[in-house]
Amino acid sequence: MTTRPFKKMHGLGNDFVVVDARIDPFQPSAAVAQRIADRHFGVGCDQLIVLERPLDPAAQVFMRIYNADGSQAEACGNATRCVARLLFEESGIPPVVQTVAGLLPTQRLPDGQYSVGMGPAFLEWQDVPLSEATDTLNLPELVPGLGAPVAVSIGNPHCVFFVEDADVMDFAPIGREIEHHPLFPNRTNVQFVTPIGRTHIRQRVWERGVGITGASGSGACAGAVASLRRGLVDGPVSVFLDGGLLVIDWDQSSNQITMTGTTTFAFNGVLSEEMLDG
Repeated sequence: MTTRPFKKMHGLGNDFVVVDARIDPFQPSAAVAQRIADRHFGVGCDQLIVLERPLDPAAQVFMRIYNADGSQAEACGNATRCVARLLFEESGIPPVVQTVAGLLPTQRLPDGQYSVGMGPAFLEWQDVPLSEATDTLNLPELVPGLGAPVAVSIGNPHCVFFVEDADVMDFAPIGREIEHHPLFPNRTNVQFVTPIGRTHIRQRVWERGVGITGASGSGACAGAVASLRRGLVDGPVSVFLDGGLLVIDWDQSSNQITMTGTTTFAFNGVLSEEMLDG
């Protein structure tokens, strides 16, 4: 067993341990991913990101995503921006990032922010997926008093609740419950959204396999798409998360989503043999 260098980065507080395995492959077990993500016994992160050689020649890198509980995720918009920054600083070319959810083109903006083409919003019940045929714009009232949420997939499943004031809501118990609701066979991310104007929403995030996070790129896309589908806002949508601002532009004619936001590099480190054992 050898040590592994890593970079610690975050997008609006949604934080990542990034390991470059393009030359030397790295396939951590769920237990190792959990250990690295642990904030007391490891480095601490929401997701472990492993960079691999792309499977598609149109991409420059394949991004594999491990949640803090060791499960794998299909997509992560904040991590995609961070990876875009790393590869841009390496080559001077904004990369196409491949994930399980597909190819995500990126762009570096003049102000140093990065945008990601997040692909389409999947709106049919079988594509979210849901366990039974259901109107994704108006799900059953899963939590008494919270009304009908919206389901959407941004390469990964989301359930979006519209609430009176996301800032004061104790949303963790609901997020934990809905993540494992039988309607979502692959579990789900859970978003809590309060529209605060025709182009702004306040959003808080319960992330599948992680819990409360300061931000979620795909979650912001889901919140914006759900708000636009309900006619509550006009796009582009500014999404104010606990960690900061993301701007989501959903071109409904082509069903393509673009997400724009900042990235932050925190530090370099080395994963020890003890951390990687097993």
